[in-house]
Amino acid sequence: MRTNARILAALAAIVMTTGAFAADIAGNWKWTSQGQNGSQENTAKFEMKEGKITGTVTNPRGEAPISAATLKDGALAFSVEREYNGNKMVIKYTGKFEGDTIKGSIERPGRNGGEATKVDWSATRVK
Repeated sequence: MRTNARILAALAAIVMTTGAFAADIAGNWKWTSQGQNGSQENTAKFEMKEGKITGTVTNPRGEAPISAATLKDGALAFSVEREYNGNKMVIKYTGKFEGDTIKGSIERPGRNGGEATKVDWSATRVK
């Protein structure tokens, strides 16, 4: 019986370790989005610290830290707060993380209190 318990414990450890590696989003990511002046390059740097996702998103307007980041069962969500013309806005990112790709959407607040806009988002890991 003890042998069976040890085997089961070892298998559980392997499964948990494999799952941790499969969900490793850490690294540099890039994507292109449409801005007011045409397409623009964006990058994100994700780090895993004590089971939490931290990092930054950089675009032509500069670098901003991510907040409220979650990753569960491949579903990624995080926010970035930016300031434009003295107005703060929160941009929400959601997506499905699989290997070296993230596909989902970005939600931006509407201009002048208008309706929020959503655009598709597809990022790839920089190797």
